[in-house]
This record gives sequence, structure tokens and C-alpha cells, in this order.
Amino acid sequence: MPESATVNRRFLLVRRPNGTPVAEDFSLVSEALPELADGQFLIRNHYASLDPAMRGWMDDAPSYMPPIPLGTSVRASTVGEVVASRAADFPVGQWVSGLNAIEEYSVSQAGGFSAPIDPTIVPSPTNFLSVLGAVGMTAYFGYLEVCKPQPGDVVLVTGAAGAVGSLVGQIAKIKGASKVIGIAGGPEKCKRLTERYGFDVAIDYRGKNVDQLSAEIAAAAPEGVNVIFENVGGDILDAGLNNLAMYARIGLCGLISEYNNAGEKTGARNVWQLIVKRASLTGLLVADYVPRFGEGIAAMAGWVTEGKLVFDEHVDDGIDNALPAFMRLFSGSNDGKMILKLS
Repeated sequence: MPESATVNRRFLLVRRPNGTPVAEDFSLVSEALPELADGQFLIRNHYASLDPAMRGWMDDAPSYMPPIPLGTSVRASTVGEVVASRAADFPVGQWVSGLNAIEEYSVSQAGGFSAPIDPTIVPSPTNFLSVLGAVGMTAYFGYLEVCKPQPGDVVLVTGAAGAVGSLVGQIAKIKGASKVIGIAGGPEKCKRLTERYGFDVAIDYRGKNVDQLSAEIAAAAPEGVNVIFENVGGDILDAGLNNLAMYARIGLCGLISEYNNAGEKTGARNVWQLIVKRASLTGLLVADYVPRFGEGIAAMAGWVTEGKLVFDEHVDDGIDNALPAFMRLFSGSNDGKMILKLS
């Protein structure tokens, strides 16, 4: 154990949030670091990814991952450096990325969730949490494998200014979409969609009901949309369902408008349109594509190098700011992939 690594600050979940998370749901503690067992290594986490999915992990409800146990660190993807090791394949100095937690140090083991990375191949290690991490792979495999793009598609992306949505819109253009429409909140984010990310049309959802949103989508896509990449749910999903082309494909990536509902979820009300238009709605989860991440990383890195793909990161500093940084995801005050600097 390095001399400087004696105390670990950890951001714990101590109470299940009822609706919007509040400070009383969490605790920031300092604890002594444990001794490593054979096969284990100690990671100094430099950055943690903050993602909407983490809100679902805080609930005691059936999901694709078990709930975060109360009294433990909030689960998160991190990038960091091995600072002590009893695992031959993870020597001191090796950089790794993986599913760990919002804590300054994490104990991992060979065969676990941490994988070696080379930070010298990217401008910043944070890129392994954005364009080359789970966010980038969600956009890449979610669009290509689930939405099954065809040349000439009219594509609608909701939550389009977010980390995933902004990449999906650009991938759609790379893959031959004839028009890409993005829905985002506020004039600044809509401006970024068209001027930075190359969307053809940006629709501001704020202050509009389902009928108004439906009308704006219809004006942008009078013959309907062939693909919806859905990140938001609620009224925005219903407006999209009102504008499907025949045999449309919908990739359901997230429902961020629902995550902090204290009561019953709203759900989609216009599912009848799936029958009318013989459309498909398919849930997508990036974990299904982990064995193919090498393929996705190579493709995304190539597009970035060629100038075909741009991305933004919003980095807040300090584990003390974990909650306000996380809540930016729901207020929309972040400008790019939300990342917390821990080191």
C-alpha cells in the first residue's frame, strides 16, 4: 500500500430516494483502506462517470442490475490508476476503467469489472468515460444494432444534446440518414445540436404539450420518422409515436423524465401507433455488447480522428460535489458528458 493511500473518501447511499434525490439520502465518509488479498489491486480513481441509469440503481426495484446496497458507495464507472497490487496482470502504474463507485479508491480483482486502458492514445483519460466508454458504445451499438439504420432514414433523437443523443445524431448522419431531428431543452442546447453536432432540425421541448411537440415533429418530418432513438419518455415519446413512418424502428435507451417520479410511472400512452404503423420498439442495454467493445471503440476513435464526430464533456471537481454534479443530469445544466473529477 503506498504511504499516501491510507484514507478513502466514499460517497455512500444511506437511504432510498423518494422521487428526486436529496442530500439526506447520501453520506460522505472517510475510512481506512483495507489490506489487499491475493489477486486484488487498489485503484486510485481519477474520474467517475455520472449517468442517469445510476438513479434507477438507487431504488429497491427489479432491474438489470441489483440495487445499490444501503451503506455502500454509489456505483459508477471510473477511470484510474493502480497504486498497489497483488495481481500480476495489474501492476502498479497501470490505468484501468471499469464499474466501481464514487470513491477515491476502489479495490478490484483480476477477472472483475476493471480493464486495462492506455491513456496516451486519447487527449484525456475522461474520454474513456465518454466517447470511448459506455456512453459511446451505447450510441454506437444502440443505433447500429437496435435501430437497424437504412440509407435515407429520417431519424428522431430525444435527449439529443445529452452525451448519448449527441453521438447518435452524428452516427446517423455518418450512416446515411437523410434528416436527423433532435429534441432538447432550451435555445442554447438546440443551437448546439445544429451548429456543433450537425443535426438538421432542433426542437425545443420546453413549455410545450404533446400536441405542440407532435406538430413540430410533423412539420420537420411530414412523411413520418423511420427511427426514434428514445432517451426521455413521457410526453416526448408520445409525440414521437404520433409521427411514425410505416415499419419504424424505436430504440428505447432511457426514460429520464420518469426516473425521479415518486409515484407511478407515466409510461407511453400512444402505443396503439405501434400497431397502426407496424413499428417495433426494442429496449437496449450496452452491457449486451461488452464483448464487441473493441470494435466500437475502434470505429468511434476513427470517426473522431477523421473529424466526423465531435463530443463534449462537463467535468465538475471534487467528491464533495457528487450530488449537485449528479443532479445536473436532471436539470439539464450540464454541457456534455457529466463527469466528476475525484483525484
